[in-house]
Amino acid sequence: MILSGKEIKERIKNKDITIDPFDEKKLNPNSYNLTLHDELLVYCNNELDMKKHNEVDRIKIPKEGLLLEPGKLYLGRTKEYTATDKFVPMIEGRSSIGRLGLFVHITAGFGDIGFAGTWTLEIFCIHPIRIYPDIEICHIYFNNIMGEYDLYGSNKLYGSKKYQNQSDIKESLLFKDFER
Repeated sequence: MILSGKEIKERIKNKDITIDPFDEKKLNPNSYNLTLHDELLVYCNNELDMKKHNEVDRIKIPKEGLLLEPGKLYLGRTKEYTATDKFVPMIEGRSSIGRLGLFVHITAGFGDIGFAGTWTLEIFCIHPIRIYPDIEICHIYFNNIMGEYDLYGSNKLYGSKKYQNQSDIKESLLFKDFER
């Protein structure tokens, strides 16, 4: 079951959920809006290799906005740091953003229970679109989990902690899986 907005607020008070910074105005009936930080990463090469670290360039999003190009992947991040050991966090793009042809996450909207950090966003657009820092770009919602569980990165069966406690945009670290 998904937590209601009122329950999210209560769980923040009880310290079962962390959203930092928290602004009650961004609370929705069953989610919380997260904002876009002012930087993006773009891969340097047109061809990416899963087994290698792929180099990236950092781009600052100016206050007057940045025009994104279709067919190009941009990596951004949320300003907010989130954490919970009690719920499964998930993010989705806001419908107003999607209706402009901007995809906020391509496949990575699902967080593991125990994940803590800022969220890296895989941003892709269909049409050229100008984006701005501090825009409420996506929302996070929280699901209950049933049964016994291990927290993200606490068990070798469930992978490493390569993205845990991130505070910056993280490009793919898939190449580390090949090192195991």
